[in-house]
Amino acid sequence: MSAGEQAPATDAAAALLGRLVELGVRHLVLSPGSRSQALALVAAELETRGLVRLHVRIDERVAGFTALGLGRESGAPAAVICTSGTAAANLLPAALEAHHAGVPLLLLTADRPPELRGVGANQTTRQPGMFAACARWEADLPVPDQTDADGSGQQSAMFRSVADEAFAAAIGWGNRPSGPVHLNFPSREPLGGVLPSWLLAAPVAVDADDVPVEELTTDEASGALYQGGGGIGQADVPLEADDQPLLLPAGRRTVVVAGADAGAAAEELAHRASWPLIAEIVSGARFGRNLVHGYRALLRDPQLGGRVERAVVFGHPTLSREVVALLSRDDVEVLAVRGPGEPLNLNGATTAVGAIGVAAAEPDREWLGQWMRASREASVDLTPPAPDADALASAEPAQRLGAIAAEMQAIRAPLDRESLVDAVWRATWPHDRLMFGSSRLVRVADAVLGGKKVPVHANRGLAGIDGTIATAFGIAAASQSGGGAGVTRLLLGDLAFLHDVGALLLPPGEAEPRIQVIVGNDGGGTIFDSLEVAAVASTVAMDRVLYTPQTVRLEQLATAYGWEYQRVTTRAALDQALTAPVGGRQIIEVPLPR
Repeated sequence: MSAGEQAPATDAAAALLGRLVELGVRHLVLSPGSRSQALALVAAELETRGLVRLHVRIDERVAGFTALGLGRESGAPAAVICTSGTAAANLLPAALEAHHAGVPLLLLTADRPPELRGVGANQTTRQPGMFAACARWEADLPVPDQTDADGSGQQSAMFRSVADEAFAAAIGWGNRPSGPVHLNFPSREPLGGVLPSWLLAAPVAVDADDVPVEELTTDEASGALYQGGGGIGQADVPLEADDQPLLLPAGRRTVVVAGADAGAAAEELAHRASWPLIAEIVSGARFGRNLVHGYRALLRDPQLGGRVERAVVFGHPTLSREVVALLSRDDVEVLAVRGPGEPLNLNGATTAVGAIGVAAAEPDREWLGQWMRASREASVDLTPPAPDADALASAEPAQRLGAIAAEMQAIRAPLDRESLVDAVWRATWPHDRLMFGSSRLVRVADAVLGGKKVPVHANRGLAGIDGTIATAFGIAAASQSGGGAGVTRLLLGDLAFLHDVGALLLPPGEAEPRIQVIVGNDGGGTIFDSLEVAAVASTVAMDRVLYTPQTVRLEQLATAYGWEYQRVTTRAALDQALTAPVGGRQIIEVPLPR
């Protein structure tokens, strides 16, 4: 092939990616590789034209979770592009999380042609079916074998059609749950050529049946008030024609449970029906007058949790054993509102519903009142003590000195987990984004924090610690696109931070998001100290294989990756760090006792 000639692989990549852009894909995440060069060069051209934001990550696992974060926040799938072999396999963790959480995601894996599979060819494995257990749709595409002079050829039409199907499957169009889609893109040499002149020169019109992503955020035809899948950026799950809202009588002793990504619909139902709201910190529904504080202890109370007759569930509850126990009981009617993720059925008899309505009836105010009185008693006030103004202004030296000493003691008091999560919660507002890692801190936050209507994210589909920083990067990039305001804050433990440390790398020239990574550093995996294993394992074995102590110097890591760094040990210093203007990437380390 001579310079300046077209190549079948490049023309096919142009048709595929060009159509995805027409459908609404605005973010491409790419890990470099030879076999994927056709897709990569088209992606670079689309970025040059200002049609997409391109995020380059050398680690495919980081790339996958970056795309996951983009999809989490925006509700539109990002496409992640990689080469063949283990590169493709590294996308599996993000694909599994996307499957279980119902996050739209497009996986574009380059590959060798079929004749090189299973014969010992370099960097070649059986990629078709690699994501079969979690993919909403997958296709092992034909090897491109022809160039296209004007973009109207049969091969280009086929790749555009594949893009249509993949996009629709990823966003859950046609009563399907949203999630990951895998397109395997094999090619023969030449692997790259000049870009076709017709690349998006005359965009193909979107058919009437192909609804752009910005029109998929609601299902106007259903008219349902309390529909699933209302988390940040996620489109409501369309109702099937015969799936009418279920009208519930208000009389039974009912609680509303809001798990991860439940969204505001859970609070709205609890408010209108006068039912107690049990909302996890990662639900996006932890606000409102019916919010139950200290819900774990109250669910264990025979007079409250023991008397529940019905539970209406939004989202994916994962943070407490008490909620799991409630939803596993055979004497409780469990109604799970369908969302984009995996269906809930812990008791083997849960009823899945598309939407919930409340029949006109007098609410059980006594039931709600019992929960609200107990909630007030269980609430935790983490407000730092106010200075004693009178004593500080006193003319009596002893009184004034005592007040000064008390104030200095409060200022110098070391941070604990409760004050850490409270400070981050108080610093975050609706224009910000807050992500929790799957660390001990999210459970502390769930146990002690009050209500506040702020956008919250967490990878609770499978609740792994992998990809946490990369996901937050994607959330920040999506929320701040087009000049969006606010800061993305990520609160996580030291092991979750170290597990994804490669995500700290940002290529020169890419825009820096406003992001604060707050690391509660207790020197290892202290979450195991509160589990059953701590009662049976020896101290040596516990430390060696579970606590896994670490002594990494985070400041040096921050410097190496080009991040600003602060180490704070007091509440006053933390409050200042969190509320100071943020112009780029910051790591805030908070030392904690084991």
